[in-house]
Amino acid sequence: MSWFLANFSMVMSLAGYHLFQAVLPLVLSVVIAVPLAQLARLNKAVAGVILSAGSLLYTVPSLALFVILPSLLGTKILDFTNIIVALTIYAVALLVRSTLDALNSVDDTIRQAAVAMGYKPVHRFLTVDLPLSMPVLFAGLRVISVSNISLVTVGALLGIPSLGFLFTDGLQRNFPTEIVVGIIGTLLLALLVDVALVVAQRLLTPWLRTPGRKDRKTIRMTAPAAAVGEGA
Repeated sequence: MSWFLANFSMVMSLAGYHLFQAVLPLVLSVVIAVPLAQLARLNKAVAGVILSAGSLLYTVPSLALFVILPSLLGTKILDFTNIIVALTIYAVALLVRSTLDALNSVDDTIRQAAVAMGYKPVHRFLTVDLPLSMPVLFAGLRVISVSNISLVTVGALLGIPSLGFLFTDGLQRNFPTEIVVGIIGTLLLALLVDVALVVAQRLLTPWLRTPGRKDRKTIRMTAPAAAVGEGA
């Protein structure tokens, strides 16, 4: 405990770097994976190519990818860009499949009702398909967030600052306390991001909350499933 308090600012700085390297790829993966998953849902041939490519990319060892990317991107070995790109690739590889499952979980009768009400494809996707797929999509995001936070520590082997530095430095100095602090810090970050995702899901899917008497009218008005279903 005394070592942690004496090095508090350093640990917090490393935690900030760690969080940045884990969360930004998660955001980028959503932007990339959602359109790819929708494309895969609409075309089975494309789906096979996308899912196969994702599975193949995820089998590439993380350390090897961190080493190869600088030569491909023209960046320095200690550049954060290498970690961001690598983790985005891994996150997209996982998220495309889970997003496809999320989109397939939407009842076709709801889609047909939306079409009957005059919804255009893009409008229907943004206001019906995507909102109703949020619970399954966020389940995938929570798994990927833990994976990202874990993989960020590997970058410490190349000298990129993160909580993984506490692992390598503690091992070199034969100082278990530093390693334990790194492990606890990584676990707390994973818990923090998971809680943030749970809160985000609740905010984006208010119709899934258990309604009280005062909330029932509001939830009925905000639930896309109810709105389309009643229109059908």
